[in-house]
Amino acid sequence: MHNTTSSLRLCATRSGLLLAWACASLMHLPAQAQVDVGRSSMMRQLVPAETLENAATGQYQELLQKAKAQGALAEASNPQLQRLRGIAQRIIPYTPQWNERAAQWRWEVNLIGSKQINAFCMPGGKIAFYTGIIDQLKLSDDEIAMIMGHEMAHALREHSREQMAKNQATSLGISLGAQLLGLGDISSAAARFGGQLLSLKFSRNDESEADLVGLELAARAGYNPQAAVSLWRKMGEATGEGGIGFLSTHPTGPDRIRQLESNVPRVMALYEQARRR
Repeated sequence: MHNTTSSLRLCATRSGLLLAWACASLMHLPAQAQVDVGRSSMMRQLVPAETLENAATGQYQELLQKAKAQGALAEASNPQLQRLRGIAQRIIPYTPQWNERAAQWRWEVNLIGSKQINAFCMPGGKIAFYTGIIDQLKLSDDEIAMIMGHEMAHALREHSREQMAKNQATSLGISLGAQLLGLGDISSAAARFGGQLLSLKFSRNDESEADLVGLELAARAGYNPQAAVSLWRKMGEATGEGGIGFLSTHPTGPDRIRQLESNVPRVMALYEQARRR
């Protein structure tokens, strides 16, 4: 059996750099993953992770400054914010299993006072919840953990990085083959368009991946996987409210709930083990 170095060298020798990237991507899946989400897209390699994470940090700080100026940014003593940060502290130790860069991320969790039903995690681990999603849906800690795990999963699976690469490659008319020769144009584009991060819409496949990876992350941290089902049922009921941005980018439906229900048994042992610790 070849070691990692030998395998990569063999890939590069046989089929060139593109296949080497493909082989490398196969080696970045958690060895102990209980959910099956397949392989990450190679498109994300066209945008350097650090470039996008730096852009995300800048946009996140701008958002916090604006919220603070409006008196909407929760103070560190806020009970809801402490609750969120406590949940995050339990989940974060399991994130490097899905993305080794997460071990170096400077994770942040903040709470913004707003009736919006919304939450997100930007590249690099920058998390924000709006009070509306907690208050209007009357979320339990387990349900908050499912949302947090889901949003963290988008960052860990680098869905924004992939989407940004696809968007910029299309808009700049750059082919994949041409980009293998130099990443300068698309890298600078990622930095310029970092302000689009909060408006990016993920694909149905991205949402499915985030559901399942988030389910496993939360279960490993000791949160009841059944809460994923109750959460998305609540989300489905909330669609009648109208104008809910979170639901426009996180569509609900019977298929989504069925997928979660079928995967809950896969992670129950992780949850039970965590509860015994």
